[in-house]
Amino acid sequence: MSTKRIPTPVRRPARRRAVGLLAGATALGLAGVLSAQTVVPGQYAFADPVRVEAAAPQNFAPVVQAVKPAVVSVRVTSDRTPRMMSAPGLPGMEDLPSDHPLQRFFRRFGGEPFQGRPGPRQRATSQGSGFFISADGYLVTNEHVVSDGSEFTVVADDGTEYDARLIGMDERTDLALLKVDADTEFTYVEFADETPLVGEWVVAVGNPFGLGGSVTAGIVSARGRDIGAGPYDDFIQIDAPVNRGNSGGPAFNTKGQVIGVNAAIFSPSGGNVGIAFAIPASTASNIIADLKDDGAVVRGWLGVQIQPVSRDIAESLGLEDARGAIVAEAQADSPARAAGIRSGDTILSVDGEAIDGPRDLARKIASYPPESAVDLEVWREGRTETVEVTLGELREPGKRAAVEPTGDSTAFVDSLGLELASAKAVGAGDAGVVVTDIARDSAAAEKGLSRGDVILEIAGQPVSTPQDVASAVLEASEAGRGAILMRVKSERATRFVAVPVARG
Repeated sequence: MSTKRIPTPVRRPARRRAVGLLAGATALGLAGVLSAQTVVPGQYAFADPVRVEAAAPQNFAPVVQAVKPAVVSVRVTSDRTPRMMSAPGLPGMEDLPSDHPLQRFFRRFGGEPFQGRPGPRQRATSQGSGFFISADGYLVTNEHVVSDGSEFTVVADDGTEYDARLIGMDERTDLALLKVDADTEFTYVEFADETPLVGEWVVAVGNPFGLGGSVTAGIVSARGRDIGAGPYDDFIQIDAPVNRGNSGGPAFNTKGQVIGVNAAIFSPSGGNVGIAFAIPASTASNIIADLKDDGAVVRGWLGVQIQPVSRDIAESLGLEDARGAIVAEAQADSPARAAGIRSGDTILSVDGEAIDGPRDLARKIASYPPESAVDLEVWREGRTETVEVTLGELREPGKRAAVEPTGDSTAFVDSLGLELASAKAVGAGDAGVVVTDIARDSAAAEKGLSRGDVILEIAGQPVSTPQDVASAVLEASEAGRGAILMRVKSERATRFVAVPVARG
């Protein structure tokens, strides 16, 4: 006996309608067409499609023709450090870095670090892009384009070459200002006042691979990107093809205004993959104005080590939302310490403007001049308080602690893969233990520890000798703990790091 099969109903009308909408979207091309549907059992219901009357320009030629004369190639000449020529019998050892294992071998066994004999002076030339922002010859580029330069040549769109001088540069935002002194008026462009929206068209003009005057187009694909380039990262992400040599060049909107300064690309291969990053015009215009005034950027300084407020931290603090920046430490002799800011405080706003996180706080504080009085809204012990702080002046970060131990001042903790020395022994301060070397494949290296870091505490207890560290590791291992919590001071911050250890 055969069984009658009852076919499952197929909702073909809905499928045909969806295909029709897709075809409409494809045909329109320049207008967005989306459909939202409400499904009710046994019925079909469609909302009206979203229709946007927004189209790209028929071509970018008018914009390009207007702005292209303002964009230049920047040729930078630098003096390289003379190469150390190898001594007879020691070929291939001319470039040993100071922390190379063989250099440590020479020091430990009474020898001197290997020094070759200086070779001939070398000159190097590199290229980037830039653009004029005034008729009298001020032009913008990236700091990393000119940072090592001793001579600067600007090549205009018509091929004319001009000598330029460096007015100032700012490493923290990767911006620099040059000046061409010439008896001529230059075509120049201006920064946009409005922040571009994601999806807006953008035109990049520059000098990729030395090919001056190249133009590419795309859209703004994201905003507010933090790529780890500096403390004030707030990049605009664009998909206009940008390559090496485009650095310092402008990204334009369709009005011919500069929305950003091209600064970096994401590329495993070194070529364009459709992700580039530009410094926003709002940041660039302020920094360039400071550089033009006195050749330097002066920023306000609060003096706190901060970290994001996670949901767990917010819950433990009694905050309804994970927002603001929690203070890990108020630095000694800092404006924050003087105003009474302490570890555990969560900064929620500055002068009434809400803080999204640590990077947002850093940008806001840096935007104030030194000696400014600002009101900080602080979450402390379950309630908000307002603390007035008079900001100091942000200084350039110092170099890492010198770590050139001698004799028997070091010890190697095998379980951590760290060579350590007392901070006092190497002249790196009165407290803590300095990392003088680190195994590349160690757990400590994977957690971000590096040469020059200072371990201040382990499991909440101060350490001052390598033996203190070794004892703490042994204690944690015997107690069956899988990791030890270190409080570590590096070049820019103090942080907590949990480093795995072997149990038992």
